[in-house]
Amino acid sequence: MKNKLTITINSFSYKRALPIDNSGNGGGFIFDCRAIHNPGRYDEYKCLTGKDKKVIEFLDKEPEMKIFLSHVYKLVEQSVNKYVYRNFSNLMVSFGCTGGQHRSVYSAENLAKHLSDNFDANIIIHHIEQEILNSERS
Repeated sequence: MKNKLTITINSFSYKRALPIDNSGNGGGFIFDCRAIHNPGRYDEYKCLTGKDKKVIEFLDKEPEMKIFLSHVYKLVEQSVNKYVYRNFSNLMVSFGCTGGQHRSVYSAENLAKHLSDNFDANIIIHHIEQEILNSERS
């Protein structure tokens, strides 16, 4: 019987550290979002994240984000297909940006939606920087 592939998708801040793969396999994809126009440079977006409507609208209009994600989708799909075929159990994909708040969160959310729309896999998403900030506030 085949196991369902679990795909863990992370957003993170390069100011802290690279995400750790807890599956025991090590590695996975790490995509750098810092070359994409940063909404965090504008006051109206500073307190928002890549899950907020205003940031989503901002990044949806960025041609470089569309190109970036189209390449990410192709690379990740190739691995997902191979991992499913080989009955692997885990794949990790991470997106980093300066603060782990806007571009990386947006990218992680979009990849999660793309994969859930196209594959029968368990999708786990962690917004590492946001989780750290939320735990510090509690």
